[in-house]
Amino acid sequence: MADDDEERIAMRESAGSRLALIAESYARLTGEPLVDGASGDVEEALWQSPRVIIVHGTEPVPRIFYANRKALDLYHMSAKAFIGMPSHLCAEPVRRHERTRVLNALKRSNMVQVDTGVRVASTGQRFEIVRAQSWNLLDEQGEIHGVVASYLEWRYIDPA
Repeated sequence: MADDDEERIAMRESAGSRLALIAESYARLTGEPLVDGASGDVEEALWQSPRVIIVHGTEPVPRIFYANRKALDLYHMSAKAFIGMPSHLCAEPVRRHERTRVLNALKRSNMVQVDTGVRVASTGQRFEIVRAQSWNLLDEQGEIHGVVASYLEWRYIDPA
């Protein structure tokens, strides 16, 4: 796997100007900061956050354009593998209806709380996410540039 600097640069380049919108849109929707940007380096704060942060675009088949260090570690993937991957592949095939339900809810509301959901790492290891949040990546004019999924907790599921 590439070193951390290479991974971070790849994600920063993939996200481009949308990177700042991740934290900005969360703050606009909640009135709270997503990450501690006190140092002024929001990119660093997003990358190092203990929260899993994954963002996909608005394509007909949405593709991931950003995942932070915690997401890469949890999913056992490199930036190269994550960038451009259809976002529905993060969920197990039999559980993708849950993900679709969340995306449909985001059409009615710009933020959705998700109690649980099962995801799968590249190794096949399954894990249940706990209290996730998804929100529309909105700019100041209200244009949607993607969807963010974020969570602080997960539990590994023993293989059946």
